[in-house]
Amino acid sequence: MLDYRFPTAMQMVFCIAQSQKAGQRCTSAILATGLEANSSFIRKLMVPLTQHGIIVSTLGRTGSINLGRPAEEISLRDIYCAVIEDKRLWAARPDVPARCVVSANACMYFKNIVNEAEEASLQVLARHTVADALAEFERGGKYKCTKDLAAEYAENVSCSK
Repeated sequence: MLDYRFPTAMQMVFCIAQSQKAGQRCTSAILATGLEANSSFIRKLMVPLTQHGIIVSTLGRTGSINLGRPAEEISLRDIYCAVIEDKRLWAARPDVPARCVVSANACMYFKNIVNEAEEASLQVLARHTVADALAEFERGGKYKCTKDLAAEYAENVSCSK
């Protein structure tokens, strides 16, 4: 089963940072619309991001979501660790009775390789910050944002009876 928590949370934080930089309001509804994601999934991801100080949100009619600290101080590792928690990248098979040299050693061998791979992945994520991503996007990313999502959201939401 594919786990979309990290890429979704990462894009949420990027959007929040960009909105904040542009002086625009950002809400969970705006994020859900912009990411084409279920709004309850967005709100669920907001909990660990808030608990880890990555984002802060204010409630109410004029509430907004902002970064909890400067974009330069939020690494992709921070986001990953916040939303993935202690879920492993790869799960080892349950211990198999030692019937031969392979069954006696394969599980521990796999666990050691996985630990090394996960640590290498975390080191790469730690080298990249939210500020780095925004700078990369501004330097000429393939796609440019042409819509003001807050305005688009406001236009599409009506209080009809």
